[in-house]
Amino acid sequence: MPDQDSTLGVGELIAKRHREASTPGQRTDGHRLALVIEGGSSRGAFSHGMTTAIEELGLLPTFDTVYGASAGALNAAWLLCGRAVDAERAWNPEVINRVISPRRALRGAKVVDTDYLVHTVYERIVPMDFPAILANPVTFHPIATDADTGAAVDLHAGLTDPLSVQTALRASTCLPILAGRPVRIGAHRYVDAGLSESVPIRTALVQGATRVLVLRTRREDENHRPPSSLESRVVARFLSRHAPGTVQPWLVRTLQNQRDEQDFATDPAVLQIRPPHDAPRIGRLDRDPVRLREALTLGRAVTARTLAAYLAPMLSA
Repeated sequence: MPDQDSTLGVGELIAKRHREASTPGQRTDGHRLALVIEGGSSRGAFSHGMTTAIEELGLLPTFDTVYGASAGALNAAWLLCGRAVDAERAWNPEVINRVISPRRALRGAKVVDTDYLVHTVYERIVPMDFPAILANPVTFHPIATDADTGAAVDLHAGLTDPLSVQTALRASTCLPILAGRPVRIGAHRYVDAGLSESVPIRTALVQGATRVLVLRTRREDENHRPPSSLESRVVARFLSRHAPGTVQPWLVRTLQNQRDEQDFATDPAVLQIRPPHDAPRIGRLDRDPVRLREALTLGRAVTARTLAAYLAPMLSA
């Protein structure tokens, strides 16, 4: 393996690879660069906008791997199939209002219909190119939570055909109660990645990443709020019955998220791009078209601005 240049930061590495037009398997810098995309349900509008900037700048080939949790896995898939810009249509009201419908809870149906999203929207309304994801040399790593152990699991090894990609996306986005019972893949059952690792930086590093660009859906000043006592009781009861291994991770996830924030805030191997401080607060089930459109626009702008600062010396040379 080529010697690793330890002086290169994340942004500098992206710019260097872009300048050299290097591709996975043909690198000379000795690094493994991962893109990590945070989850957050409707907050994923921010990271979708961020992925469109990466697509428009032509930077996807600079990465070796892409990790996505929950909504972040959906946005990772759009980027990897080359349709992130086109897929912004999936945030239009006629799609979002069908995928997310709190009123369905009154008749015991799923509030978040990921089956419809993955098997109808992504097949016919806003088509996702599943074969292109599988063929991309930049590897896809959707994260989910094992329902029986509570561990964060990388579903990459099971991605063999379009149906397996769709099933992995459903597993990564299977919000407790809101999206129904766990998704079964082989002998295991999975729920939303947010219960174990909503920002899968640790998984990327454990698997060999030396540099990580993180697309965040929370502002820097937006704290992780612990669930209310009522929410804790209701969710814990559901998880105890349907995903027993996730009860403890659910109860301590706010503390874990806080530890992650502290651990990676000043890590030179990790560059995080976040929504700006004046960005609107997006609720988990937010369907407001104005706020979602603003989130898409702000996500694209902040990412383009951040990465352009590293690309500018190359462009002016």
